[in-house]
Order: sequence, then structure tokens, then C-alpha cells
Amino acid sequence: MATTGFPTSADIYLELDGKKVAVVQSYTAKTSKSSKQVEAFGESEAVATIPGQRSYTLELTRLYATDDAVSDGINFYDLSDFSLVICKPDRKIIYSGCEWSSIAEQGELNAMVAEKVTVLAAQRIETTV
Repeated sequence: MATTGFPTSADIYLELDGKKVAVVQSYTAKTSKSSKQVEAFGESEAVATIPGQRSYTLELTRLYATDDAVSDGINFYDLSDFSLVICKPDRKIIYSGCEWSSIAEQGELNAMVAEKVTVLAAQRIETTV
């Protein structure tokens, strides 16, 4: 983990089977929840709100495959059930059970760089370091 107060690309990475397979330049995370309102006959407003499941959508920008991943023949289109790890000075955030939903590339042939990848994650865990 970097010693500066701001995450660097070394602090944001994809992990597959415990191995770092790509570093990520930047990300945005969106969490949504499928909550539902409970309505009662004759009431003008909802009487309660029931919390629903959370879903996590992550937009990753400029992913670079690690040398080990390239030598192992891993490519972004084959990634499944991976994790996004974000290391911050005081904590680590891990989005696990990830699947990509879109990949946008720009660049040279055979370059192991993806410009934008949209990822859906099953779970978010935050730990202190």
C-alpha cells in the first residue's frame, strides 16, 4: 500500500484467485438498494419502508493487466468471479463476486489495456488496516 494519503493505481486493483491481475487508474462506485414502500388502505402516505437488497455498480477506468496475468494468458473478457480491491490509508474496500457487464477498449492491437469496464459486484466488505 502506498504511503501517501491518496490512492494510486497500485492501490486499486483486480484480484482473481488471490493474485493481482490488473491495476486500475480510477473508479467510481454506485450502490443502490431495492427498498419497497408498504402502503395501507385509506392512508395517504406509505406506512413503512422495507429495506431491500443492495447492488454495486463500478465504473473502472484504464485497467492495465499485470505482467504475470499477461504471461498466464488472462484477458479481461475471460474474467469472472473476481474482486476489486481499493486500498486507502486507513481501510481496505473489497468488492467481491464481480462480473463485468461492459468493456470499452481504445489503443493498440494486443495491448492489455481496457479504457472503461463496468462491473457488477455481489458484495462489499470494508476492513480497517
